[in-house]
Amino acid sequence: MNKLINSSVAVVVSQFNEEITDVLLHSFKESLMEKGWKEESVEVFYVPGAFEIPIIAQKLARTGRFQAIAALGCVIKGETAHFEYISEAVAHAIQRVVLDESIPIFFGVLTTYTEDQAKKRTLPPLDKGRELAEALIETLKTISAI
Repeated sequence: MNKLINSSVAVVVSQFNEEITDVLLHSFKESLMEKGWKEESVEVFYVPGAFEIPIIAQKLARTGRFQAIAALGCVIKGETAHFEYISEAVAHAIQRVVLDESIPIFFGVLTTYTEDQAKKRTLPPLDKGRELAEALIETLKTISAI
């Protein structure tokens, strides 16, 4: 585990629905710090919305500076099909970056039907920020064992 806590992690955070993404970011970072990560090992990069996450994740992956990337965002259904298009496009683009760049990217983009559902996923027992940090740690453990 000591080797892992020195891993550099990038976090790409959508500023859209900021009241949700700020809580996800705090929970994610807090969880890593509890496991021994140093704050300077976690670099945060902000983007306007979820749609911009994949291109920044790809640029970050190509720097070679990071062992993992976390993508945090929140897309809440409105009155149009926009929700479906954005959610699907972001998920597919992030998966493509994962495979093309061979770096783990952890999908913390909430896609909910209501703001209340999104808020519930920032709190225990559904805390997606903490869940994402735990997935990152476990995945990096597996990668380091290969």
